[in-house]
Amino acid sequence: MSNSGGKKTRLVADKRTRPAKKTAAPKRAKTPSRRRPRKPRPPRRGGISGFFLAILRWIWRVIWGIGWRVGFIVAMIIGLATAYVYSTLPEATALLDGRSKGSVTLMDREGDVFAWRGDQFGGAVTADTVSRHLRNAVVATEDKRFYRHFGISPRGVASAIRINLREGRGPLQGHGGSTITQQTAKLLCLGVEYDKDQWKSERDYVQDCRRTTILRKAKEAIFALAMEAKYSKDQILSIYLNRAYFGGGAYGAEAAAERFFGKSATAVDASEGAMLAGVLTAPTRLAPTNDLKRSQDRAATILRLMFDQGYLTSDELRAAQANPATLSEAAQRQAGGYFADWVMDSGPDFFTRDTTEDVILRTTLDQRIQRAAEEAMDFIFENKVRDGSKAQAAIVVMSADGAVRAMVGGRETKVSGAFNRATQAKRQTGSSFKPFVYATALELGHSPNDTVVDEAYCLNIPGSGEWCPVNYDRRFHGRVTLTEALQKSYNIPAVKISESVGRDLVRKVASDFGIESDLAAGPALALGASESSLLEMTGAYAGILNGGSSVTPYGLIDLRLLGENEPLMGTTGGIGERVINEKAARELIYMMNKVVTSGTGQRAALPDREAAGKTGTTQAARDAWFLGFTADYVAGVWMGYDDNTPLTEVTGGGLPAEIWRETMIRVHEGVPPTPLPMAKVEPPRQAQPQPQPQQQPRRQPQRQRDRPIENILRQLLGLD
Repeated sequence: MSNSGGKKTRLVADKRTRPAKKTAAPKRAKTPSRRRPRKPRPPRRGGISGFFLAILRWIWRVIWGIGWRVGFIVAMIIGLATAYVYSTLPEATALLDGRSKGSVTLMDREGDVFAWRGDQFGGAVTADTVSRHLRNAVVATEDKRFYRHFGISPRGVASAIRINLREGRGPLQGHGGSTITQQTAKLLCLGVEYDKDQWKSERDYVQDCRRTTILRKAKEAIFALAMEAKYSKDQILSIYLNRAYFGGGAYGAEAAAERFFGKSATAVDASEGAMLAGVLTAPTRLAPTNDLKRSQDRAATILRLMFDQGYLTSDELRAAQANPATLSEAAQRQAGGYFADWVMDSGPDFFTRDTTEDVILRTTLDQRIQRAAEEAMDFIFENKVRDGSKAQAAIVVMSADGAVRAMVGGRETKVSGAFNRATQAKRQTGSSFKPFVYATALELGHSPNDTVVDEAYCLNIPGSGEWCPVNYDRRFHGRVTLTEALQKSYNIPAVKISESVGRDLVRKVASDFGIESDLAAGPALALGASESSLLEMTGAYAGILNGGSSVTPYGLIDLRLLGENEPLMGTTGGIGERVINEKAARELIYMMNKVVTSGTGQRAALPDREAAGKTGTTQAARDAWFLGFTADYVAGVWMGYDDNTPLTEVTGGGLPAEIWRETMIRVHEGVPPTPLPMAKVEPPRQAQPQPQPQQQPRRQPQRQRDRPIENILRQLLGLD
């Protein structure tokens, strides 16, 4: 096979197996730079808009430059201030009791608590020991993000400012948006202690601590931050639960639970815990002792918050709503009312009103008798006094030794700190003073059966002219016994006897029996022209019952400090010196018993036991009294108007006697009847007409008896 051109033709296989050409090693490509390419600047805008944009960018750079530096400096200042406050904070346990005053707990004669005064502190509780319902209610109501914030809540502050502005108030007026930590800081007064040289009173000190200003809010925030750094959340909550004011004089959850429910804060249920938490917003207005219905409505709102936040199940919510919290029996009586106020006023100030210690007072109060007096008062005014009447009344019940068992100082029985008409009101006594006139006469040897003539009687009073007393019925009754004169409350015999035995002696007997008020100097003394308090008069009548010895009414049995067994002081009253002899006292009781059985005080008669007493009505019926006693108790009742308006158709033997009766019936329930310690006085013998000798009929001759017709004729003719 020939080849054209003489060249050998390459086979296809050769092409396949031909060795590859040697090529040079590839050069490494240059890696691009990691620097991002600059974005092309937008073309600079010209004109006015570009100019202003440049100015704004410059301003922003200046603000930012200054802002972060100022912020850094402020943060440094806050940090240093927080660190300083942190270093001054004591241990949490030292902050649990922050009261500036002590407390007074009043116990009745049986040892049961019935009243509280001062700043009550029932003892320290912690977030762990307190009832979970109370703890959860407080958190749900006061600060639902308590466990999630660092002491302050910007969101809460902003929300509060928005609400305040929407309601037309200043940004810091009204809602404060404070966390529990901030509220605790405020309760601690930001660590500032009370200084009597700086503040006029503790009230001013507290008000100053509660002021809301921008500067104070800033200090409060720093203090809160320091507390968050120093204490745990449970410790902060514990301080709050022990220092917060719950109304009714109760500081701290334990005192409040004892005060309102008669139980420990560890044992309150959901409805009670919600009520306590609801009080914190406005302790005075929402306290259950002030308005139970309003407090229950607030508690219902708290229960719904607890359910919404997962603290209560639906079953627990329904159970709590169906059984709202109610006050204990002691709380319902409004802290002992008039009796507690009287005991506090009669004791030493440094152990009562101004005490810095926790004091226990054991008193003479009998709560059963107190309820009896209050119920009697309510019964009479509801059933026998016209609607709208402003008339007032007061009741005192005591034993013969002066131990006061009950006291009602006005128609409103469930009060505290009110005007006490049993102790503070000085009113004319009227005829209720007359027993002291007759006591003087009996002491001098007169007898209940001695007589005095009730007739027109006048005295010439130097400087005043002639004075002629008159009886209530405007009549004269002739010669009457001393018993009848007191029984019917005749005025003229009382004045005559007083003038006979001597006014000065009558004044002395009344004063020795315990009437400390100034007694009238003129002859009207015998008719009760002097003023006295119901407590004084009741104590004086107790002296008659006990056999003629003076009595100093008292309510305090002993006083001791909390936790101590030995009393610091004991009873300051009781039976004193003898005023009249026992025989005279027993005769006077007999005479006063006649007042109740058949005299002016018959409406006071008791169905099952002997009673003695005396009515009293002053001029124009401005005051009406009934005071009396059984063998077991003495009671006094006054009725009148505070402004001295005359009573309408009311005398001492009317409504006051009925109040006395209703009181004593209830007081003596279950008490066996005991006879009065009175003398057995024989009533005076009535003058019997002397028998006249009767002329014996002449013996007629036999003939006259045998001649009837002749006899008739002789009589007709007048011959016999």
